[in-house]
Amino acid sequence: MAIDDSTIRAQAQRLLDEISFSPFEQCQPLSREFATIPARPGIYAIRHRTHGLLYIGKTKSLRGRFSGGHKAFLWAWLDQYPTEDIRIAIQTVPPWQTPALLLELEGMILRATEPPYNVQIPAER
Repeated sequence: MAIDDSTIRAQAQRLLDEISFSPFEQCQPLSREFATIPARPGIYAIRHRTHGLLYIGKTKSLRGRFSGGHKAFLWAWLDQYPTEDIRIAIQTVPPWQTPALLLELEGMILRATEPPYNVQIPAER
């Protein structure tokens, strides 16, 4: 099933709005197990309480992505951000969405926001 560009852009905008504008207190706090994060595919953002989006990514398993560690946490520590000021915003996506679609959604969101901890931002295709 092919998805047209306008549908992809609308979905990317919805995901971006959710991870950007959901209240900070409703985002996932840092933990060792990340048990409250679903083991489902999705788009996620590492957010700072006042500085906003620090990093955006996609994954096949949100919980798995964080339980093994994440470089954005190290960078936040190096920038001396207090742990209580860092949270994870997540948006699950239906499992039928292809890795290529997730990659496209992530790219659109990255180009729109240019978070400081994302080293490479893919060019628009």
